[in-house]
Amino acid sequence: MEPNTPPRPWLAAYPASVPAEIETSSLGSLVELIETAAGRFADRPAITCFGASLTFGALRRDGGAMAAWLQAKGIGKGDRVAIMMPNVPAFPIALIGALLAGATVVNVNPLYTPRELTHQLRDAGARVLVVLENFCHTVAEALPDLPGLEQVVVAGAGDGLGLKGSLITLAARHLKKAVPAYTLPAARRTGFRAALAAGRKATFRPVAVGPDDLAFLQYTGGTTGVSKGAMLTHRNVAANVEQSRVWFRMRDDEGPGRVMVTALPLYHIFALTCCFFFMMRLGACCLLVPNPRDIDGFVGLLRKNSFTNLSGVNTLFNALLNHPDLARVDWSRLEHAIAGGMAMQGPVAKRWKTATGKAVIEGYGLSETSPVVSINPPDLHDWSGTIGYPVSSTEVCIRDAAGTTLPLGQPGELCVRGPQVMAGYWGRPDETARAMTPDGFFRTGDIAVIEPDGQVRIVDRMKDMILVSGFNVYPNEVEDVLAAHPGVLEVAVVGEPAAETGESVVAHVVRRDPDLTAEALRAYAREGLTAYKVPRRIVFRDTLPKTNVGKVLRRALRDGEAVG
Repeated sequence: MEPNTPPRPWLAAYPASVPAEIETSSLGSLVELIETAAGRFADRPAITCFGASLTFGALRRDGGAMAAWLQAKGIGKGDRVAIMMPNVPAFPIALIGALLAGATVVNVNPLYTPRELTHQLRDAGARVLVVLENFCHTVAEALPDLPGLEQVVVAGAGDGLGLKGSLITLAARHLKKAVPAYTLPAARRTGFRAALAAGRKATFRPVAVGPDDLAFLQYTGGTTGVSKGAMLTHRNVAANVEQSRVWFRMRDDEGPGRVMVTALPLYHIFALTCCFFFMMRLGACCLLVPNPRDIDGFVGLLRKNSFTNLSGVNTLFNALLNHPDLARVDWSRLEHAIAGGMAMQGPVAKRWKTATGKAVIEGYGLSETSPVVSINPPDLHDWSGTIGYPVSSTEVCIRDAAGTTLPLGQPGELCVRGPQVMAGYWGRPDETARAMTPDGFFRTGDIAVIEPDGQVRIVDRMKDMILVSGFNVYPNEVEDVLAAHPGVLEVAVVGEPAAETGESVVAHVVRRDPDLTAEALRAYAREGLTAYKVPRRIVFRDTLPKTNVGKVLRRALRDGEAVG
């Protein structure tokens, strides 16, 4: 064993049916996964949404039409196609179309402000954006600053399912949001249905896509706060799907009848890999939840549909548990409830087991790891409070600041090596070098310990990132927006514990204008930040705590030390 090679005590805990390694050399691309599913499971439902379903065969047919349309617009291998939608049927069709065309998909949070959208699409060099009409007003505002964005494909809520009349109205009602007025240049705008119709008349030319080609730019702040695209190859995601399959001991013929409640948005790597592609690999169905914030509607959906799997974050489980009709949901077919994206809280996990009879299976991952690094056993009886064991072909170790591997039980930075680890950050070799160790481990920025039996326990985060309902908030970004207000002299942003969201954003502000109010500053912040990034609380102070070289001490603010 090499001097710095970490031990792998978790292998002793693996069931006999779970291999220490998966065969990565034979993994194909996601295009092969799509084509295989369409061939083997053509008549099975792939997605269900708004009370209607789309089979794997139909999904491939429409995805192929979208691919042909993209090719007719000059989109080819390696070009970037952005998707900005919640979980509506047009999302998987656009996703498959882009991948079949050989393009790289750029997943975009539809709640982004024009400023955030402009940064991401310019950084990615996206040529096409597929967007739900509800968010076109944001695109319209950003478009003058996006000269490289050639086409905006506008989808309706029910597009892709052939819904008409009252069913379209029903679909729109599920989103609980009217379509704000917007204007897009005719030359740069295409309707989703029109694109599919044109694609069906065109000829799709298959593209040679390999496992090492770039499948996704998954944007994340990582640990430094600079929004950047994690480059995920087809092999990265396909490997993580296979790692998940063997961990849950699923055979190829176990898909029929299985339904994954997909409430987390597909633009989030957790849902993308662990719901959509994992279910596709099995020939199982994704029950798409367009608006999980509508808890009444969500619980109603659970009551009306039979399902076997559910994934979510702590805040989602907590919201469901607090709904009066949860007891009327039939949990008899539930096999697994999987949590990730943020730390699961013990009281919520215990209540979930009491309410449903199933323990929450908590895992851990990042955008940079496609995402799964570790997860608890699928037959877990009670919530463990750990993030489980590393999955097959995955090495984890704990290292100190000098890069030395630490003994079991000693806290340090969690580092990961495996086939699911990204190829690097898009256009940022310096950031990639900082994130990777010389021997190929990704530095997660999380402080953890490895227990003697190989389970991993997260202790804290090394950086100042704030986690709100599973979404990263980076203090530097929020501070930059607030500092631009003419009434602000200095600002520092930290997180504080919050019952509903895990953490919330707190801004400590030194005013330039003594009449500046918290309400006015929050209104200003909403113009440049997605809602979950806007400070929940604003504290006005006379001074901010600083080091002797002038660096603001965020830790002192988090710890509540008296200042100002």
